[in-house]
Amino acid sequence: MQTVRAASLTLEPQVAAHAGEMFAVLSDPAIYEHENAPPRSLEWLRERFAKLESRRSADGSEQWLNWVIRLPGSELAGYVQATVRADRSSAIACELASAYWDRGLAREALEAMMAELAARHGVRSFTAVLKRGNLRSLRLLERLGFKHASHDVEFDELSMQRDL
Repeated sequence: MQTVRAASLTLEPQVAAHAGEMFAVLSDPAIYEHENAPPRSLEWLRERFAKLESRRSADGSEQWLNWVIRLPGSELAGYVQATVRADRSSAIACELASAYWDRGLAREALEAMMAELAARHGVRSFTAVLKRGNLRSLRLLERLGFKHASHDVEFDELSMQRDL
């Protein structure tokens, strides 16, 4: 994995050493209005990040690529992640602390990551899943050119897709 530079942020390959800074970012309760739950503890997050450093699923069939979003002032704002499959498709996600919402940072981070995935990993199709009520993420994905792919009524989730 490479460090990815964008105009106003840097994507650093996520490692266990980021857990301390990211624990504070991911402890923001506003994030979890539409998401699952914050990390259980700093140690749990450190262990999770350490496992993800392999960059591969347990069976080796997928690449798991995770970057933290670093701002020029050196603080971390959140993360972007991608699951890259053999068919050159990728499931992507992004999470930022609420202090960094509505600044264009999520868009910039996702654009930088998708360009990296296309250039270095040959990805040609992107998907993202979100809760139907998460209008902020829905608008972001639409601005990035994603289209509605499906709706899971049971979990009230939308799947969005963008092809290159």
